[in-house]
Amino acid sequence: MCRIFANQNPASYAFATRSVRLAGHSTSLRLERQFWNILGEIAASQRMSLPRLLSEIHDEVLEAQGEVRNFASLLRNACVIYLRQQQNRAQPNPETPVVPLRRAG
Repeated sequence: MCRIFANQNPASYAFATRSVRLAGHSTSLRLERQFWNILGEIAASQRMSLPRLLSEIHDEVLEAQGEVRNFASLLRNACVIYLRQQQNRAQPNPETPVVPLRRAG
C-alpha cells in the first residue's frame, strides 16, 4: 500500500507560489501543485476564476470567524472536503454529510 504514496511524481507535491489579491491586499500563497490543480477544478465547477474563488473563501472565513488564520492550510482542507464530496456523489455514504458548494451568480 505504501507504494501508492511513495511512488508519487515529485512534481505533484512540489511547492508553487502564486500571488493573489485578498481583501484588497496582494499576498503570496505557497501550496503544492496538486492542491493548485484541485482548487482550479473547484473554481471551474463553481464557474469562477481561481482568484475569485480564493477571494470568496477568504471573505467567507473572515465573516464567519473574524480572522483568517493559516489560509494555505484552510485551502488544503477545502480540497480534501471537495474530493470527499466528489467521492460521496459517486458512492453515497449516509454517514458522511455533504456540504453544498455555493454557486456563483
